[in-house]
Amino acid sequence: MTEPSPSESTVAAPASKSLPARLLGVLFAPRATYAEIAARPRWLGALAFVVIVGAAGTFTFLSTEIGKQAMMDQQVRMVESFGVKLSDAAYDQMESRLNTARYTGALGQAVTVPVMGLIIAGLMLGVFNAALGGDGTFKQVYSIIAHSAVVLTVSQLFGLPLAYARETMSGATNLAVFAPFLDENSFAARALGSVDLFMLWWIISLSIGLGVLYKKRTGPIATSLIVVYMAIGLIIAAIKSALGA
Repeated sequence: MTEPSPSESTVAAPASKSLPARLLGVLFAPRATYAEIAARPRWLGALAFVVIVGAAGTFTFLSTEIGKQAMMDQQVRMVESFGVKLSDAAYDQMESRLNTARYTGALGQAVTVPVMGLIIAGLMLGVFNAALGGDGTFKQVYSIIAHSAVVLTVSQLFGLPLAYARETMSGATNLAVFAPFLDENSFAARALGSVDLFMLWWIISLSIGLGVLYKKRTGPIATSLIVVYMAIGLIIAAIKSALGA
């Protein structure tokens, strides 16, 4: 009789869930759902859902005049936040790309999501397997990452209609909204603006999945990932403040 591999035997196998049940489970019952995903790793359906919904949302938003102008304003603010003053020629060049933005934006979404998932999976395997002696497989980790991305899909489904209504893509779900009295060019405002509430939810969801797979507590994993996320945000905020001064 064939013995199960260590990575397969570390997680008890609960009842199999359909793709819709797994996607909803990540949002409403993450621990039980991730246990099922770890026991039966499947990533293609979840990844396809995230990519298709995200690309469709981006395409729809950037097909509107409000969406194109909002994206243009965001790109200009992003460049200028690093202290770069756009010339008229550069501005006109950016504006000329707006008509194809819905295609490039949707394609970028379709490419970026799988590639970022691969990078994050590689990093997590390096930390949990190589550094901490875990035995999770790449398929298990990538499946957890693919399913956790449904949180980011919810972020898009919430954020794009809000951006259309507000006619701006400036963050409405970051911590800066709780401090409107701050100068938007100050370090404090930029630091708070770099922390998005949906990203924190995604990090916690991913931490639950990794904790289930590697049989570790969620708290220390989430804390470590949030510290890294906030540290990156602080570094970017510091660079913007220094260059924009």
